[in-house]
Amino acid sequence: MTSATDPRPARPAPATVRPRLIATDLDGTLLRDDKSVSDRTIAALAAAEEAGIEVFFVTGRPARWMDVVSDHVHGHGLAICANGAAVVDLRADGKLIEVRPLPRGTALTVVEALRAAAPDTSFAVELTTGIHYEPTYPPFHLDPGATVATAEKLLQEPTPGAGDPVIKLLAHHTELFPDAFLTLARATAGGSASITRSSPTALLEISGPGVSKASTLAQCCAERGISPAEVVAFGDMPNDVEMLTWAGTSYAMGNAHPDVVAAASGRTVANNEDGVAVVIERILAGGGL
Repeated sequence: MTSATDPRPARPAPATVRPRLIATDLDGTLLRDDKSVSDRTIAALAAAEEAGIEVFFVTGRPARWMDVVSDHVHGHGLAICANGAAVVDLRADGKLIEVRPLPRGTALTVVEALRAAAPDTSFAVELTTGIHYEPTYPPFHLDPGATVATAEKLLQEPTPGAGDPVIKLLAHHTELFPDAFLTLARATAGGSASITRSSPTALLEISGPGVSKASTLAQCCAERGISPAEVVAFGDMPNDVEMLTWAGTSYAMGNAHPDVVAAASGRTVANNEDGVAVVIERILAGGGL
């Protein structure tokens, strides 16, 4: 319960209407730890769509890493990727429908600020065409064609406006604790960009100002005439917090980060126990939220 001196916004009451849309994170949420989608979850997703409830995959993953769920798309085929920076059509091989880019000048400002605040930070730059990274950044074995150079060079354009849009900037530190790194980065550069994390390591994901899973999901729902009260959301890591707070009903996984548990209106079992499917089955059985 908030008071006149409590700066936190009041949480909306959990949805009492039948949901029209399910928004689920992937890693640590819908996917098991081996990155598979269980038969039970596949059946639950299909049943939700058959009942007229849309399912949106909302993830920090780039579009090219969505093959883990592309076979389980049903009615719409859309997914929100890169923490809200891209909306893609999974039925069209991950075709970009909308991009909310990180301005290159803003990215350079963040790089400069984090280099000063946390020496030994290394960076990667995720473009609409692929990822590139610094020599000291952990290599992406799934992206063997990446360019290796300093972030400053990777963010340069041949001519202004000629470069591919920047989806997000990644920052990695080998010594700082993940939450401490996130707190430091937000205090240092949070006024310039949206900064979050989804990895168990000290790896930060940096998007354009105002870009988040929640803001892009809200836009997609508004286009469909769907209110927050008609959305049920699932997540496990700090990059899900805004989405879970925005949705009328939200669930933290049994394996969720403490900040996610605090943000969600409910809790389900862990990803390896099919926590998303458990809730969907209950909704479709008329058991409430």
